[in-house]
Amino acid sequence: MSTHDNLARVRVVRDTYLDSLRLLVATSVMAEQDGVTWAGAVMATPSGRENLEAEGFGAESVGQAGANDLVLAVRARDEAAAEAALAAGERAAFEDARAESGEAAAAAPRTVSGAVAQLPDASVAIVSVPGGYAALEAHHALSQGLHVLLFSDNVSLDEEAELKKRGNELGLLVMGPGAGTAVISGTGLGFANAVRRGPVGVVAAAGTGAQEVSALLDRWGVGVSHVIGVGGRDLSEAIGGRMAKAAVRALDEDPETEVILLVSKPPSEAVAHSVLEECGSTPAVAAFLGLSEMEPPSGVRMARTLEEGALTAARLAGKTPPAASEGLRAQVEERLGSLGDERRTVRGYYSGGTLCYEAQVIINELLGEVYSNEPLLPGNTVPAPPGANVLLDLGAEEYTVGRPHPMIDPGNRIRILRQEARDPEVAVVLLDVVLGYGSHEDPAGQLAPVLGEIMADGGPQVVAYVLGSDTDPQGYARQRATLEGIGCLVTETAARAAYTAAAIASRRPELTESHR
Repeated sequence: MSTHDNLARVRVVRDTYLDSLRLLVATSVMAEQDGVTWAGAVMATPSGRENLEAEGFGAESVGQAGANDLVLAVRARDEAAAEAALAAGERAAFEDARAESGEAAAAAPRTVSGAVAQLPDASVAIVSVPGGYAALEAHHALSQGLHVLLFSDNVSLDEEAELKKRGNELGLLVMGPGAGTAVISGTGLGFANAVRRGPVGVVAAAGTGAQEVSALLDRWGVGVSHVIGVGGRDLSEAIGGRMAKAAVRALDEDPETEVILLVSKPPSEAVAHSVLEECGSTPAVAAFLGLSEMEPPSGVRMARTLEEGALTAARLAGKTPPAASEGLRAQVEERLGSLGDERRTVRGYYSGGTLCYEAQVIINELLGEVYSNEPLLPGNTVPAPPGANVLLDLGAEEYTVGRPHPMIDPGNRIRILRQEARDPEVAVVLLDVVLGYGSHEDPAGQLAPVLGEIMADGGPQVVAYVLGSDTDPQGYARQRATLEGIGCLVTETAARAAYTAAAIASRRPELTESHR
């Protein structure tokens, strides 16, 4: 299990359950320790054990650990580094619990009903447990009269459909599964940004899509009333938009919501249309990626991109946002002279899946076919043919099995950038930097060294977008300044980054101002 510079060590903590966010935090802390080449914190469920085995930690290293046992695993250069990392991971795993003591710790509820007894005024339950248990816990929460934010992944379509049907019958929202973002009455849940209150209500079947439009509305001085994340599969044929419809009806009746903005990854067209038919008297805008040509019901405006959706919603709310393209054309013109003629393609490395889809919409129209691990067009999967434009969603499951999400720990994205981004055909490296609660404390600072390496000595240009608000804990202005300081071209919106990448790759600076 080890080589002279790669020692594998495991620590099992019995009868200890951690939710997915705490597991990711522990993994990230261990991975950042000196001398560590790989780290993982998992529950010893069958899937968790399988993930460990894929990384070389066989059954003998985990022993008889089961679904209720925590496993901390590292590979490091020596025994001291491995033990230090495991100790750091254990401290991070139990940091919150150890901050409590005495009665508070002893009284921590172990069931949903016990939690409701302690917090009788609670209205929302956040469920973050392994997928095999998530649907049951969500049903328990519904039985207690609670709306549900189902953060967990790996919930089956049948279970999701059953939960949402029951939620409809009870008049309760089931947000998720995989609902990474929500903002309810000013309180952020999951990966949320610090955004101001305002008149626009957001319904999103897209996690970073919800973050993008709410952050833009915040920076433009508009704000949001609520952000209801319904889960990425809600507008599929199988689910039928059950929760998107309920959310639209709720916002239409909300006196604080003056405009409704709907956001989705590529949905079923029939389901998307049926959701829009639920829009009542409140003005509505729909940014359904890949469906901009759909004929909407009366009173609903369609938007091609998240940028266009947020702009339209802001204007309906009586605000005039600044021009997102200001100054970009001149910056592109200045940089074109440093690119070798052979550099003609765009390579994207995204942490936000919805932003990756939006970029595919734009670049597909401006430059031709785009290939991806999460393709907009079903046939355009990777590996791509030579000379193709490739946009990768590094938050997708194949990149996060046994690893933290790139929003939490940019380490895997840095490794991939070093391996791939300096291909001699690449004109532009395109990426997002997502801020907010739950994200890395300094993502731009972590990425800056590798991005500097990529641009050095005639390398490709780097076009970056920082998704965040002025009051996010990482500091929006500080993150932008870090990237600009090393020579990255940083844009005002995610869509504008894709337009700018297309402008550089095609040597057409005017595309920075495009609104196709």
